[in-house]
Amino acid sequence: MENSDPQQIATSAQPVSAPENAQFSGPPRVIKSKVLAGLLAFYGGWFGAHWYYLERPRPWLLTLLAVVMIGIALQSPVWWDSPALFVVFIPAVAGFIEALVLCLRSDEKFDALYNPGYQRVGHTGWGPVLVAISGLLLGTVLTLFGIAHVILHIWQRLGWLEGLNL
Repeated sequence: MENSDPQQIATSAQPVSAPENAQFSGPPRVIKSKVLAGLLAFYGGWFGAHWYYLERPRPWLLTLLAVVMIGIALQSPVWWDSPALFVVFIPAVAGFIEALVLCLRSDEKFDALYNPGYQRVGHTGWGPVLVAISGLLLGTVLTLFGIAHVILHIWQRLGWLEGLNL
């Protein structure tokens, strides 16, 4: 059976990176995925991986900050106890939060911001929701661990833990 609908013929001529149900206005381009953006924000938010993917302005500033702070922390005898490493913890928590925001944003708002001219026919499904749930679980555990580590570090410096066997 031959298909003569011009819109379906135009849709089938799109690049491989676009879903089959994609409809475009304007030149063909690579479609940004909510799932990939969420995963990059969760795992690479501390150095701005999702900023590169979403083509945000000046993502290299966050990468430079992370590299400099990790370099300073590695100069310490106990690198994981260096205050410079705690500075890297701040964008990591922001990445956890942004992963949730990106994944739970509606398809229409996500596409308007990061895929202009793209009209999604179907919904993204459970992928972004599963990334958000796992990001919330692991992000909460890692954030609480980081806060506890900072508090323990400060209390030791203040001498409040002297006499305790920790």
